[in-house]
Amino acid sequence: MNTEYYGWKNYNTWNVNLWLRNDYPLYQVSMGYAKHATPFLSLRQDLRESFGFTETRDGVSLWSRDLDIEAINDAITERVINFTADSVRHQSL
Repeated sequence: MNTEYYGWKNYNTWNVNLWLRNDYPLYQVSMGYAKHATPFLSLRQDLRESFGFTETRDGVSLWSRDLDIEAINDAITERVINFTADSVRHQSL
């Protein structure tokens, strides 16, 4: 049975990534974690300690066992790579 959700391992992984990508302050904060060994694990710990965030606005726990941590880490890292590439491209115009 295929349980993928919009190309992500499951709904929970998709929802956490969507939340990090679409909430602009969280998007900006998450980009600062791209160089961490485990970006999402570090980010979620700090979100809980600093802001009391333990779940997305849709109620998905940032500690759900269903989360594909590696995919979320990759997404955070890719956002920074794409942002940097876009910045360089715009500077050369």
